[in-house]
Amino acid sequence: MSTLKTLQTGHVGLNVTDLDRSVAFYRTVFAFDTIAEGKEENRRFAFLGRQGKALITLWEQSTGEFPVALPGLHHLSFQVDTIDEVKAAEQVLRELDAHFAHDGVVPHGEHGTSGGIFFTDPDGIRLEIYAPTGADPADAPTENAPTCGFF
Repeated sequence: MSTLKTLQTGHVGLNVTDLDRSVAFYRTVFAFDTIAEGKEENRRFAFLGRQGKALITLWEQSTGEFPVALPGLHHLSFQVDTIDEVKAAEQVLRELDAHFAHDGVVPHGEHGTSGGIFFTDPDGIRLEIYAPTGADPADAPTENAPTCGFF
């Protein structure tokens, strides 16, 4: 039996190929602040978050594109309060020419009210921004399975 009494996600660390490009993307899309950064050659990183709390750490230590066919991170999801916030983020992402898995806001499942947008960052890491309500009425892109599981 675990002795951990309280547990919550601290931050999520992501490997990126171009730190400057990724910092700009995450700051623009999520309105993150840069909390800390390392600029030493071959040891570049950035801690991004809000109100002094790191939510994402970016580590410039990879090449290529995120391999979705290998075990590891499936996707990273962020919840917002309203579907209007999701739609506003969608517009920002369209201006950045981001790649979307589905066209616009989609529900998490058939007859569901929660839903969001599914897209990738510049390195192909799959991301989601969703709201708990407001995605209805719309057909889900995947029958009999959560939309966020298959994109």
